[in-house]
Amino acid sequence: MKTYRVGGCVRDRLLGLPVNDIDWVITGATPEQMLALGYQSVGKDFPVFLHPDSKQEYALARSERKTGPGYRGFEIDADPTITIEQDLQRRDLTINAMAEDENGNIVDPYGGQKDLANKRLRHVSEAFIEDPVRVLRVARFAARFHRLGFRLAEETRELIRLMGESGELESLVAERVWTELSRALDEPDPAVFITTLRDCDVLWRLFPEIDALFGVPQNARYHPEIDTGVHVMMALQQSAALGHDNEIRFAVLMHDLGKAHTPAEILPSHHGHEARGSEPVKNFCKRWRVPKSHTELALITTELHLLAHRSMELKPATLLKLLMRADALRKPARFQKMLDACRADVLGRAGARDDGYPQADFLTRLADKLRGMDISDIQQQGLSGKDMGEAIHAARLRLIKREKKLAQQKAS
Repeated sequence: MKTYRVGGCVRDRLLGLPVNDIDWVITGATPEQMLALGYQSVGKDFPVFLHPDSKQEYALARSERKTGPGYRGFEIDADPTITIEQDLQRRDLTINAMAEDENGNIVDPYGGQKDLANKRLRHVSEAFIEDPVRVLRVARFAARFHRLGFRLAEETRELIRLMGESGELESLVAERVWTELSRALDEPDPAVFITTLRDCDVLWRLFPEIDALFGVPQNARYHPEIDTGVHVMMALQQSAALGHDNEIRFAVLMHDLGKAHTPAEILPSHHGHEARGSEPVKNFCKRWRVPKSHTELALITTELHLLAHRSMELKPATLLKLLMRADALRKPARFQKMLDACRADVLGRAGARDDGYPQADFLTRLADKLRGMDISDIQQQGLSGKDMGEAIHAARLRLIKREKKLAQQKAS
């Protein structure tokens, strides 16, 4: 019976990165022996046990044999004769297929250390094609290690392209796709996740709404980068650079989907793309079972981002409609997230990275003022129903008009 650290913890230690979680694999043991030693069985699909003291997970070494489509189509063999080399062979990338024994010796049968040195993301074996989730995982690792100089090996890029052609990606389960996309959004360079899938010619198969943005022209006056897909990637990178959370980054990724549906005769203008974007966002979120909070933020950002950008010049009535449509008075935290997504949109343009976004402060102040508005005088008038609503509406418009005038005076 031997115990090994495996996978990411070995990789990150060799890269000099913080090691947060340790994955353990045990060879030469049976489930009965593990239970006799006080380990607690927790594995459903294969033998995994909790250490009696540390409560960390320890998996028995295993091999896999493909028996059906998708990531569940495997037959697991956790016989005690399975070696650590056999266990590592089933892993996705060589840099994730290393182990460290109890004496600190590195077990590296597939060239992981060499690929670390060459900053190369390369698949371990042809068995890579048996699990379509690995396509998303590789793109996620590309997003994680891009700033360290890692690039996808050409043979792995070609293998992923062939997986797309084979139809294997069609067996992907929505929950697994969302898990990988969500985790990729939290990486340092989330746009690389998207561009890696595109470089491998599978983005259009997985996320056609996003792929359709590339090559769509925009007005160079507002978007010097011109290409809509490039702009969305720049905005997503800005969102990451600003430290935005997962919901905001997803909203940024979704906010311009309507531009792929702009009538050709009005290009490079995209008048009305906000309204055209709602349906693609809904379809995307429904297909991949995106959480409700992510979906709602993406939808209001898609619908309202241009109004937010133009807020300093809008009439009081339009400003009030914007705030009420965004539910800014009842859901201030979500409204702030929408404004953060709008900020990333504005800064995610060529030459605009260091620009400010005073619209966020202006709209936040308006929402705060309206939320704290004293309506006691209106209530004392004995009004009810429609009359009460109209009186409050008029008072809100007066407040917005006053605040807008103050903002204009301050700006001048």
